[in-house]
Amino acid sequence: MIDEKSCIEEIAKGNEVSLGKLYNHYCDRVYNTLISYTKNAEDAEELLQDVFVTIYYTASNFQFNSSVSTWIYRIAINKSLDFLRKKTSKKRYSLLYSIYKKDSVGITHDTIDFVHPGVKLENKENARLLFKAIGKLSENQKTAYILTQIEQLPQKEVADIMNQSQKAVESLVQRAKSNLRKELEKHFPSRGKSKKNTSK
Repeated sequence: MIDEKSCIEEIAKGNEVSLGKLYNHYCDRVYNTLISYTKNAEDAEELLQDVFVTIYYTASNFQFNSSVSTWIYRIAINKSLDFLRKKTSKKRYSLLYSIYKKDSVGITHDTIDFVHPGVKLENKENARLLFKAIGKLSENQKTAYILTQIEQLPQKEVADIMNQSQKAVESLVQRAKSNLRKELEKHFPSRGKSKKNTSK
């Protein structure tokens, strides 16, 4: 364990050793969150460095109105969402470019072989489809689902991270689950039917 408050105070003074301590304490958790968004190890690694560079340069502005972990998760999520927005924008440009330039290589698609590092071997195929479906959720649904269901953070902490009420987070998670169920039933139609039959 580390004294997070004094660690942030030292980072604010430019102490790189304290930054290293904070990095070692949070890097695995932050990386797992980032890769849930990016679905690419290299992109997640790059964003991880970016998160802690941001922490280093903005530590002096942190007022301790929230927990350190909440602050770090907010930075990580904002970086992830910005990354996805830019990626979407690049794909749109690539689509237009491929239409008007016959020699264009076209669009680079996400790999469908992505599997979260925490997923067990026997669940890898289901995980591929799940993360592909998660990518289609709205930003808020995606964040609420990833933090509560994948990262297993307490709902109260997720509410703090997202600046939402716990009731709002619960609603986002339920909507996310409903949308994911609809999307996954396209791949497993028999599962959806069997659930409906048993509910009668």
